[in-house]
Amino acid sequence: MKRSSLALLSMLMVFTMFLAACGNKTEEKNTASETPKTETETPKETEAPKKDVSLRVFSTFGGTDTAREAFQAALDEFTSKNPNVKIENDTMSANDDGFRTKVNTDMNSGNEPDLLFYFVGTDAQGFVDAGKVVPLNDILDADAEWKAGFSPAALENTRQKDGNIYAAPLTGFYEGLFVNKKIFADNNLELPTDWEKMKTAVSTLSKKGIIPLAAPFDQSHYVIEHFILSAAGAKGHNAGLADGIDPNWEKGYAAMKELYDLGAFPKDAATIDLGMASNYYAEGKAAMIIEGSWAMNNWKEPNVIDNTTVLPFPAIPGGVGTGKDAIGGFGTGFYLTKATYDNADKKDAAVALLKHMTSPAVIEKIAIANGGTPAAANVEIKGVNQTATDGFAMAASATSVNNPIDSMVAPETFSTLRAGVQAVVTGKKSPADAVKEAKDIEDANKK
Repeated sequence: MKRSSLALLSMLMVFTMFLAACGNKTEEKNTASETPKTETETPKETEAPKKDVSLRVFSTFGGTDTAREAFQAALDEFTSKNPNVKIENDTMSANDDGFRTKVNTDMNSGNEPDLLFYFVGTDAQGFVDAGKVVPLNDILDADAEWKAGFSPAALENTRQKDGNIYAAPLTGFYEGLFVNKKIFADNNLELPTDWEKMKTAVSTLSKKGIIPLAAPFDQSHYVIEHFILSAAGAKGHNAGLADGIDPNWEKGYAAMKELYDLGAFPKDAATIDLGMASNYYAEGKAAMIIEGSWAMNNWKEPNVIDNTTVLPFPAIPGGVGTGKDAIGGFGTGFYLTKATYDNADKKDAAVALLKHMTSPAVIEKIAIANGGTPAAANVEIKGVNQTATDGFAMAASATSVNNPIDSMVAPETFSTLRAGVQAVVTGKKSPADAVKEAKDIEDANKK
């Protein structure tokens, strides 16, 4: 590269000054050898050690969660680079309904974790309104590189009603009807792409001693979401119960009973939980299960996972669903609690940990582990199995992708909807009464 004459002149001047300085140092050295030194040299300053910090992180990456080890590894990576920071990894399983109680208790009793991985939407509204967590808008805007690492859609999906983003997303998800193609083929059944094919499959499999649809009555989260979405469509599903009852919700519950009468559910559906239902499918004892993208990594049996595809739940006759609507999105994220943000000793470490746990590298590792949709803008998950590929294709071709119902109604309301499943399918309560009871709880919760 050519340098200008001015640049060369400048370099020459610097070099001349350097020689002069060397000469002066030589003279100073000679003088110093002749004159004893009496001054005490000032010691070189060293950087003060960083103060020890202890942080508690609460999440649902516990139990049998497929990303549990990847999550712990990400925490360990942070502490190895920041040895002054100690992290308590406080976890519970998402299948344990007690985690909601724990979060609400901690957030309301002054025992907030420093970082909280939790749901967005209605589940978080209480502690958001109470000012227990910090809006991340300014922190995101102040770090352009961190913000640019997120998919804009992922960030937008975590925005609360007040317009602020409180939760930094990690991975998203999709839910669908996971179907064992081999069981269907062995029994000369067509895949359940419409309601009649679904009923035929349920009736046929039940008579042969095969569980058609592995699902529990109590932890009936996915059953409720998909039956209501398939009957009420995206608009009716997403309206919740705040402004009245969409009659298509009742059709969704009526459809549950219709399949129950055909023998759709396990005989012990009243007592099993989501984990046991998943085990039935994993062991090849069930032909179908409504689950999320995270579940497939628990199905290690080759004859099961290699023969599984993912379909949208079929539209329910008389309703307004398209038969291609899906549940999914970015319904969870990391919250930074206000108590930690206001703590001068913890703030910087907590923000640094938040950014690390939502960096593209960590997001990619978690997404690979749990089969989720990465919240990072430029992360592409490669090498996934065919089931995951089918799931991504199902979500990509959906006429709508919707957050789960439990993010749109109060927790007490959703518990009532869950309780209504067993009551309706066993004939102890009508679909209209079950939905009306939930509506009453929703209205009472507003008062």
